Parts: sequence; C-alpha cells; structure tokens
Amino acid sequence: MKNIDFLIDNGIDVKQSLELFGDIKTYNDTLGEFLVSSKDKLNKLEEYKNSKYLGNYAIYVHSLKSDAKYFGFKKLEEIANDHEMKSNAGDIYYISEHFDELVKENDRVLGIIREYLNGDGSTENSSNVSLNTFSQEVMSTKGEVYDKKTILVVDDSTIVRNFVKKIFSSEYEVGTAKDGQEALDIISANRDNENIVAILLDLNMPKVDGFAVLDYMQDNNLLTVIPVSIISGDSSKDTIDKAFTYQIVDMLGKPFNEASVKSVVEKTIYFKELV
Repeated sequence: MKNIDFLIDNGIDVKQSLELFGDIKTYNDTLGEFLVSSKDKLNKLEEYKNSKYLGNYAIYVHSLKSDAKYFGFKKLEEIANDHEMKSNAGDIYYISEHFDELVKENDRVLGIIREYLNGDGSTENSSNVSLNTFSQEVMSTKGEVYDKKTILVVDDSTIVRNFVKKIFSSEYEVGTAKDGQEALDIISANRDNENIVAILLDLNMPKVDGFAVLDYMQDNNLLTVIPVSIISGDSSKDTIDKAFTYQIVDMLGKPFNEASVKSVVEKTIYFKELV
C-alpha cells in the first residue's frame, strides 16, 4: 500500500473523508468496496442512458455522487452532480454527450485506488475481497427474518451500509437494505417478532423511497414498535419538515462520522423504552 500522500497528490480530499470514516484504517478497509460498487453503477448508468430511462439514471448517478463525496473524489462528485441535475431535467442530449467524461473520471479514480491499495495497479486483492463482501450482503437482505436484536440500515450506498455495519458489528446484528422495497420486505417479515431494535433510513433511494417506507410503518402503527431515525443528504427545510410529520426519533445529515452515528442509534434504541 502506498502512503496517503499518494491520494492527496492525485487530488483526493482525504481530510474530508476522515470526517466520516474517523481514521485512515477504516478508510482503507472500505476503499475496495468502491471498486465493486462503482463498476456496477456505471453498468447500470450506461443501460439507462441507452434506454433513455432518466428516472433510474438520476437515482444511480446520485448514488455514485454520494460515494464519491464520502471518499473525497471531488472531480467525480462534481461530474456526477452535473449528470444528476441534467437527468432530473430530462436532458438526454447532455447525458449522451458527456457520458464518456463520467466514465473516464471514474476509471481514473479506480486506477488511483488500485495503485494506492496494491502498490502496483493490480486489482486482484482489493476487488476480490470487496466482491465477496458485496455478494454476501446482497444474498442476505431480502425478506430475511431476524432471530436476534438487529439494527436495520436502509441506504442505497454500499459504503454507508457497510460503514454502519462495521461500527456496530461487535454489539448488534446489523441488517441492510439497499432500497425501500427491500426494507419493506424485511420490516414485513419481522413486524411480529420485534427483533428490529432500530432503523436508520435514507430518504432518497431507488424503486421505493424512504417516505414510502415511513408511510407503510405509519399506516401499520409500527413507528412506536420499530423506532426510526433518518439519514439523509438532503438538508432542505421542506425535507426536514416532512420527515418530522412522522413519529421519527431523529434526523442525521450526511456526511456524518462514527460518533454521530453511534449517538443517533443509541437514542433510537432507547426511544422504544420510553413509549
């Protein structure tokens, strides 16, 4: 592995990233996941570009933007942000004309990660480890029935899901869902056993968003049975006001750090003891 100065010299804002990851070891341990998740996102983005399905394009490029922000990949974050805005505006011409720019910058970042982690630019060690972790997570989510006290993390970012999982793995089981539909499947499967002690819920996700999950829980009187706190990159007043029309415990803005996640989760678990 190369020195951290290698990342800084290549324009990576490591200082910003450590506000989320807390220390360089956690940052390094999580970097390999980006190799896997970003490749999957680029494949999806090309598919939706070619089919001109810009609704899904906007969702996946938003997720790529978020992951780039977490790791300090500023240029990739800026390009992905432009693509998100243009896809939300239905500008397929811009998306098509500038897609290669997005791919090129993503490939540049992946090359930097490989060289930093492996020292020689190879992909064997880092991507294989990440692929195993990623595959296990995907296999273990949908509709799983929990038999132990579990924190459920619902977020379209693999990085966020695994970061929270790493924080609490020694204290709790941590379940994950990458979109609202997976979350609904899990909540429905566990609504009678009360083994979900807290949910950390993102609002902006593909397929089914966080507000739809809150609607389901509210309609089924589950918000006092399974306490929920929100994690979101949208800090607008309208979003915050809307979120607090539901009986949520707290709202944590992105980016966050380990201490703030722990504080919100402990508060969310304790909430159940008060109602």
